[in-house]
Amino acid sequence: MSVMKNRTVLRWLVPVTAGVAVIGGGAAVGTFAAGADPALPPRSAAQLLEDLRTSRLDGLSGTVVQRADLGLPPIAALAGQATGNQLAGLVSGTHTLRVWYGGEDRQRLALVDTLGEQDVLRNGRDVWTWNSRENTAVHRKLPADGKDLPSAPATPADATEQALAAIDPTTAVTVGRSATVAGRDVYELVLTPRDKASLVHQVRIALDAKEHVPLRFEVLADGADEPAFEVAFTQVDFRTPDADQFRFNPPPGVKVTEAPADERPGPAGRTPGKPGAGTTPGGADADRPDVRTVGTGWTTVVVAKLDEALGAGAGGAKAGADAPDAEMLSRVLGDLPKVSGDWGSGRLLSGKLFSVLLTDDGRVIAGLVTPERLYQAAKG
Repeated sequence: MSVMKNRTVLRWLVPVTAGVAVIGGGAAVGTFAAGADPALPPRSAAQLLEDLRTSRLDGLSGTVVQRADLGLPPIAALAGQATGNQLAGLVSGTHTLRVWYGGEDRQRLALVDTLGEQDVLRNGRDVWTWNSRENTAVHRKLPADGKDLPSAPATPADATEQALAAIDPTTAVTVGRSATVAGRDVYELVLTPRDKASLVHQVRIALDAKEHVPLRFEVLADGADEPAFEVAFTQVDFRTPDADQFRFNPPPGVKVTEAPADERPGPAGRTPGKPGAGTTPGGADADRPDVRTVGTGWTTVVVAKLDEALGAGAGGAKAGADAPDAEMLSRVLGDLPKVSGDWGSGRLLSGKLFSVLLTDDGRVIAGLVTPERLYQAAKG
């Protein structure tokens, strides 16, 4: 099965999903070891892209670690707490999980922290989610077409696909140095945006020299030598896992809930500045007509209406009565720096890799770009 042609493989290859546990330490993931570069046969960038396009994956298991140092202010995590958004834990620190892949209809991931474990399993059309701390489980039946398969917001393969979609004359594609990731020899494909409005300096993709599967994905911010974001295998096995890995055996006393037939799993995560599935570049999102994109490639900017949970405006307006911890959220937004110009006024959240503008007229404008590019989009 081709890795880059099948969304199921991309979404489950190396998942990093909401609710992952923060583990101690800040060690970098799969970093290059000085003097340890393997001697691999030379391959051009075009050959590596073709290797990636034609790679196939029938089975895999392993351990994945993600590290993020996005340079966000401390209030970024508070915003997640105020809205109940578990993704807030991914904006900093180190996270880990175990993953098993046995084909299009068999996947499993396990997220473990000091307080318990969370599992997601798919076996055919049956999808189970289990929380050990609460001893609860949810069972969902997928439609026959499988289009509602829950997906993870970031993986080396999924992130790689989005990065490759940005390849155009504004992108320089080169070959980096060979290395070793999870004990396996890898080639490195390097994507460098030429547009200076992008905050991305480089994207580095480590491809397994034999399987041609992405084993590590790194993003370097402009002016930085160390990755602001990286996700990589620390251990990987390309043998197909045993079928028992994908069977859910409810623990004693577990409370099982059946999801309604019309309930749809949450949407796949999307990288700010990159249109996801269902998005028309330069236009509206097919699934959410209130979301549109401006620009193309690395400097794409997403424009959307401010979510109800954030209130009517970014200037400190109160969130809706039903919003989680509305008082905390209002305080968090009030701590963001005020900005204004001929485009209007609002609040700005900026980090090493992306900027988010919350306008007082009720818009969210975000991208992997400088604030100045957001102001242009706000004016336009």
